[in-house]
Amino acid sequence: MKTYKWIMLVCVLIAAIGSATFVSYATSLSADSENDTLYKKIQLYAKQFDIEPIDAKIDRVWKAIPGYNGQRIDVKASYNKMKKAGKFDHAKLVFEEVPPAVHLDDLSPPQPIFRGNPEKPMVSLLINVAWGNEFIPPILNILNDHQVKATFFFDGSWVKKNPDIALLIYNEGHEIGNHAYSHPDLQQRSKAETLEEIQKTNEVIYQAIGVQPKWFGPPSGSFNQQTIEAAHELNMKTILWTVDTVDWKKPKPSEMVRRVVSQVENGTMILMHPTDPVVKGLDTMLTEIKAKNLQIGTVSDLMSEKRVD
Repeated sequence: MKTYKWIMLVCVLIAAIGSATFVSYATSLSADSENDTLYKKIQLYAKQFDIEPIDAKIDRVWKAIPGYNGQRIDVKASYNKMKKAGKFDHAKLVFEEVPPAVHLDDLSPPQPIFRGNPEKPMVSLLINVAWGNEFIPPILNILNDHQVKATFFFDGSWVKKNPDIALLIYNEGHEIGNHAYSHPDLQQRSKAETLEEIQKTNEVIYQAIGVQPKWFGPPSGSFNQQTIEAAHELNMKTILWTVDTVDWKKPKPSEMVRRVVSQVENGTMILMHPTDPVVKGLDTMLTEIKAKNLQIGTVSDLMSEKRVD
């Protein structure tokens, strides 16, 4: 009799364990099925929204144009963030940037740069400084009010006379470029003379603020292939502009702003100087550029392949 009771008890226990195992197994299958559906949904979404990278290239008109990163969704990482909740959530998607195969440094022979990538919603301010000290503080205040950083291209002889102002501009967080030493017409200068102009300016900038510029802006936009090659030999790239304020002609600030903003688009580089029209028009110009859903960054920001979303 006792043996029979023990057998019955064992059977009950086996049945109970089996039932629990079955429930656990069924639950696992259900979860796996739901997760499998979630994974496939993320995969489908990823295919629809992946963006291919854009290679740097030499354009017939605009010369050297930087590349721009593509973008894709990391399906596995996104799934791992969503699987606990078991449902699709846009906020938990994990994006990663995909670099282009050809970079700005790969382009040969060296070319000038007039603009950023036309798919990058960003513009840059190029501020050439060889005179106009009285207008620099108000320009810095306006840039600071808008939380905008510009690239200032320094004339070497100006830095020699005004190292304190050069340091002030740098300490405000702005990028520093090279604008030659004596504002020469480089189209009429030899390669050796151009090298001397750039090197001398680099030296005086380094003495004043301790940085080595990587961007060179030829005075008056005057250059030839020797100019580009001289900068290239010094590991620098030659920067021109897309849109010119022509502020030195003392235009009405409102007319200058309207003309400039009407031409601004992805990748635009805007040339200006520390002048009265710029002081009077810069606030409106920055406001209207931002209203076009464009970010404003330094030349390095614009030349970077990093995405702006």
